[in-house]
Amino acid sequence: MTDFRHLEVRPTPQTFVARVRGVDLSRPLEAAVSAELLAAWARHPVLVFPGQRLDPAALQAFCGVLGPFGHDPYVEPMPGFEHVIEVRREADETAPIFGSLWHSDWSFQATPPSATLLYGAQVPPLGGDTVFADGYAAYESLSPVMQELLAGLRGVHSAAPSYGPRGLFARDDESRSMRIIVSPEAENTETHPIVRRHPVSGRRSLFVNHVYTIGVEGMRADESRALLEFLFKHMTRPEFVHRHRWHADTLVIWDNRCVVHYADGGYEGHPRLMYRSTVAGERPAA
Repeated sequence: MTDFRHLEVRPTPQTFVARVRGVDLSRPLEAAVSAELLAAWARHPVLVFPGQRLDPAALQAFCGVLGPFGHDPYVEPMPGFEHVIEVRREADETAPIFGSLWHSDWSFQATPPSATLLYGAQVPPLGGDTVFADGYAAYESLSPVMQELLAGLRGVHSAAPSYGPRGLFARDDESRSMRIIVSPEAENTETHPIVRRHPVSGRRSLFVNHVYTIGVEGMRADESRALLEFLFKHMTRPEFVHRHRWHADTLVIWDNRCVVHYADGGYEGHPRLMYRSTVAGERPAA
């Protein structure tokens, strides 16, 4: 357990993840508690808060503790809650699972969200894990030669593979319960450093992902594909990965600037409902 006065923070064996107790997130937080929470998040990019009772209003209110709200495109928010999305899947749904490939949320934006908050409102009895990978450790384990090669390179990010007219969700069947928007705007691109410096911790991490990083600026398609495939495989090696098994009334916060994740399946025949919100970020910098 780490040295906090107001929170109980217990790192997991993969120290980029920690479990936090001793705080009720449904109530306004004292300044000292908020400061410790932010300090814990700077040390551990994934925080797990078991035993929280949060409805959409409480989640939206708590999100403001971490910063201003992010912009969540292509998915309609809950009625009455502009900054909360229902990540819903019905028991008989056959459409692809939302978020089922490694990604960093909305990395195709000019200023991708710093944090995502996900709350387990209705958790199936099996499956439905969220799997995280540590971009810090992945970068730091690279050879100095590879780190030097990546310095200055910029990845090309786009929402087209998911939300474009020819993307994954354009091929959905009618069983999809989430309200997803397909748009030609998803074909726009943004470039970000492949190695990103965190604005709080100062550490460098890999900032590429399977879903939204579609190329490397200035490289031919075959060159960028080879480099990105190496990085994708490297950053999701078992030693960098943590599998979170959900229980009802648990909130998880993760840092999109240094963590990638995906949603696992395995709960066919059971409904699953999560509430999700994001915190605004800054333009990635090397």
